[in-house]
Parts: sequence; C-alpha cells; structure tokens
Amino acid sequence: MLAAANLLNNWLARSSAMYLVVCVSATAVLLLIARWDGLTLADLGLDRAALRRGLRWAPWLVGVVLTVMAVLLAVPAGREAFQDSRAVDLSLGRMLFGALVRVPFGTVLLEETAFRGVLWAMIRRRHGTAWATGVSSLLFGLWHLMPSRGINRSNAALGSAFGDGPAGVAPTVAVAVAATAVAGVVLCELRRRSGSLLTPMVLHWAVNGLSYALAWSAARWWPAG
Repeated sequence: MLAAANLLNNWLARSSAMYLVVCVSATAVLLLIARWDGLTLADLGLDRAALRRGLRWAPWLVGVVLTVMAVLLAVPAGREAFQDSRAVDLSLGRMLFGALVRVPFGTVLLEETAFRGVLWAMIRRRHGTAWATGVSSLLFGLWHLMPSRGINRSNAALGSAFGDGPAGVAPTVAVAVAATAVAGVVLCELRRRSGSLLTPMVLHWAVNGLSYALAWSAARWWPAG
C-alpha cells in the first residue's frame, strides 16, 4: 500500500490537492490495517495520555529546530542549504499553504502514521523495539528514493557538493536515502521516549515546514549568486 502511495505521489499527484487526497486516504487505510491487526490507540501513540505527552515536547522541539536554522542562516555556508530554485517562483500564499497545510496534513501525517505509527508498532509487537526502529527507518530512507531525484539541480548546497548535472543524481539520491534513514532512527527514538506519535510529528513538521518557509525567504532576501 505504501509503495502504491509513493508512486501516486511522485508520478500522478501533480497538484497539491491530489497530493493531500492521496496522503489522507493512505493514512486512513493504514489506520484500518492497524485496527485489523489489533493495535490500540495506545500502541500507536495516539491515545489521550500520549497526545498530552507529545504536546509537552512540542515547544522544545520547535525551539531547537528554529535555533539550528537561525545559526545556519547567520553564515553564508549554512545559508546555501536554503537556496532552492523551487522556492523562487512561490507566492506568499503558496508558501504558507505548503508550510501549514501540505506539509503537516500531507507529508507528516502519512509518513509518521506509516513509519513511526502503524509499521513501527506492528514490528515492535512481533520482534521488539530494535527491529521496529531498524526496519521502519530503512524503509523510510527508501521511501525518499523517488522524491530525491533531481534535488541536486534545485538545491544550491547539494548542487555544489555533487554537481547539478546527471552525474550528480545517483550520489545525491544515495545521500538523501541514507540521511532520511538516520532521521528515521531519531524520530523512532523520540516516539519511544515520549510514548507519543505526536512528538515525531512535531519535529518532522518543524524541519520540513520551517525549511519550506526559510527557503522561500532566502530566495528573496539572500538570492543565490
């Protein structure tokens, strides 16, 4: 099911509306699979107690991400990471839609429900936490194989590191898959420590949503070249 959602989002879902439809529909299917497998809301980190714990983590996680990004923006070398050609033509409305709707209710909702929610809980119940974290994080990395194609052409930092031509595609994709697999381990550990799926959701949104907004800002305040 996740393979089908990945194909739909990267090949057929050309509009943000279709992307959201695919993500929300896939999330609903995942929750049905969890119910069929006998998982409870507590197993998924979605019961009331878990959500309250996640809310307590939220301001700290957002604060850490903002601090790191502020430091990166303060130096030219770090600022290059936010120079993305895809942000140049975005209007303010589209940027806000991306950061506040597409990312949290599309990307974060589906990926966290899949990899730190249902899949993690199913594997953990059968094989333990280490296997759950390892397998779900590896699959999370592979999930990014298709969307990472071509980012060496759009992102200035990756283009500088690997080249913005065809020869740079393979190493960029390899690094993106490895980096997101490592990120998956971090998100799984947050899920384990907090006992809440909301915790990795908040961190995931903070990284993706704030990067979206800062890339848009960098394209206007610190244009490349």
